[in-house]
Amino acid sequence: MAKPDDRSDNAEKLQNMKQNTIGNLEEAENYLTEHADEISATEKQDIEQKNENRRASISGFQSEMEDEMNS
Repeated sequence: MAKPDDRSDNAEKLQNMKQNTIGNLEEAENYLTEHADEISATEKQDIEQKNENRRASISGFQSEMEDEMNS
């Protein structure tokens, strides 16, 4: 038998995922700043792309959280 669909803690889980993603974004930005002279152009580009993806994820988490609170 399938488990019942329990979404009671979805907003909390989304908040945690959002905070973790923000932390990863900030850590990567600090790394880029602190090690600008030490990293290759390819590594810098990879990190910047990941940060763009993180920004999109943060926006998505926020939208999902709003949907959860409104339902």
